[in-house]
Amino acid sequence: MGTRLEGKTIIVTGGASGIGAAIARGVAREGAKVVIADLDLAAGRRVADAIAAAGGAAVAVEMDVTDRAAVRAAIDMAVARFGRLDVYFNNAGMNSPMRFLDITEKNFELVLKVNALGVLIGTQEAAKQFLAQGSPGKVVNTASIAGRTGFPNFAPYSAAKAAVISLTQAGARALAPDGITVNAFAPGVVDTPLWTKLDVELAEMGAADSGFASMAGDILLGRPAVPDDIVPTAIFLAASDSDYITGQVIPIEGGMILV
Repeated sequence: MGTRLEGKTIIVTGGASGIGAAIARGVAREGAKVVIADLDLAAGRRVADAIAAAGGAAVAVEMDVTDRAAVRAAIDMAVARFGRLDVYFNNAGMNSPMRFLDITEKNFELVLKVNALGVLIGTQEAAKQFLAQGSPGKVVNTASIAGRTGFPNFAPYSAAKAAVISLTQAGARALAPDGITVNAFAPGVVDTPLWTKLDVELAEMGAADSGFASMAGDILLGRPAVPDDIVPTAIFLAASDSDYITGQVIPIEGGMILV
């Protein structure tokens, strides 16, 4: 167990699987008390139980990132359980691929609501808690290489992740006077349950050539990421190491998109 995050309380949305679960485990290993907020409470509890079994401190809560009252309740629970909030990871996200000319209003609204509005609500409510505590705090957002370049079968997702980048910058400017930093990291192709689902949906669309294996072929380092590749940067952004960094988006994509 490390000590870089000793005494810090950290909420990770979408913490029950994939990148979020890896971040939850990673920050717990560095001494943080972790709240795993996810729609899938049973899966969240499994991650929390594994962290506790390894000697860490974790609890799971059911939460929809688009429901402000639920976000507020999760933050209140974290504070009641662990005394304060120090870092909030806006990590929860989803994708539902459609060919560009087939994108519907319903598809666009859902993807933007979860991935972009959810980040705004999470940032606002976390910041309100930091202000109520009278303490500095950190917000860390999960962006994506899709926020830097648009993909034809993921257009709403690309738009949403571009919005995450803009919200990161706007939040950094708005909250800096209060000692609150807002940063993001941008993964590329990561081997997670989300990509497994996307590959099935792309194949059903007849667009398998734009799936996981095809996109991974463009990575300079020669392999797709696994969730643990994201963890060191997440820990860095949660720790005091990054206190003088705000409004930034750190790519973690093996050299796939060079901008």
